[in-house]
Amino acid sequence: MYEAALFAASLRHADPNFDGRLIVAEPQPGDLWPGDPRIPDGPVRELLVELGAEIAPFESRYFGADYPNGNKIEGLAALPAGEPFVFFDTDTAILAPLSEIALDPAQPAASMKRENTWPTIELYGPDHTEIWGALYARMGLELAGSLDEDWPASHWKRYLYFNAGWFFGADPAAFHDAFLKAALMIRDDPPDALVCQQIYPWLDQIALPLAIHALGGGRPGDRGGIATDVLDGSHSVHWRVMPLFYATASDPAVATVEAAAAPNRIKKVLKEYEPFRRFLYQNRGAKARALFDRDTLPRREQAIRNRLRREGLWMR
Repeated sequence: MYEAALFAASLRHADPNFDGRLIVAEPQPGDLWPGDPRIPDGPVRELLVELGAEIAPFESRYFGADYPNGNKIEGLAALPAGEPFVFFDTDTAILAPLSEIALDPAQPAASMKRENTWPTIELYGPDHTEIWGALYARMGLELAGSLDEDWPASHWKRYLYFNAGWFFGADPAAFHDAFLKAALMIRDDPPDALVCQQIYPWLDQIALPLAIHALGGGRPGDRGGIATDVLDGSHSVHWRVMPLFYATASDPAVATVEAAAAPNRIKKVLKEYEPFRRFLYQNRGAKARALFDRDTLPRREQAIRNRLRREGLWMR
């Protein structure tokens, strides 16, 4: 909920003339949650409403506490059907006016800020083509139309694979149906080619390319869609955890987020969340930033995480 508040603050700071709807999808209590997952009445909820957020409830029918990433699938049911949408994870900040971006909702796409996390190719086991091909076939889709043939068959980048930190489309109801269908197939009735594969926590990222391909979309930049350096670039940052944000983000991104979080009415709410208090408002952010040269960052994120841990600067 604190992440959502920072997202809303950054949107209002970076795009004060934004005239779209900001909807915070909120899971409701039920059998799949041991506690109450709603944002409680109080300062965070009040700040979200003050910043123009609409808090929209949805029921968790398939996922819940065992797989909270499923919220981004089921939460689509809270959005107005038939209207173009962009989904963002709460651990995102807006850096420039979203109203400047010319999205083509008929060409759905998602974040390419991803690593080679899935599948894991086992010796003598199915290869990338067999694994992804089995998934596409199970969904009644053609694998060939999703391939980036600039990469060889053995390379993971040849296959449609996204980070689920943002995605967009023409109709959240249709997107919900396609995303849920793919996720439930993978979870409940996967093809034999997945027998050696770890499904969690990657389920949403395995299902997302199937949903996007089924809806006629693809990679950002394909067929005149959104450029790859707009979201996750000039206009937004998926910061994920504060130590990584300060270690890796650009100077303008850090300056924009800190400015959005600076007003007293926002600061008094956000500082109650320990990672924000220590990194945004105290000196840990500057210390983490001083450890790295943004122009020569380690190629693998794990090396950045390890150094932050050694310096006592890691926090989720």
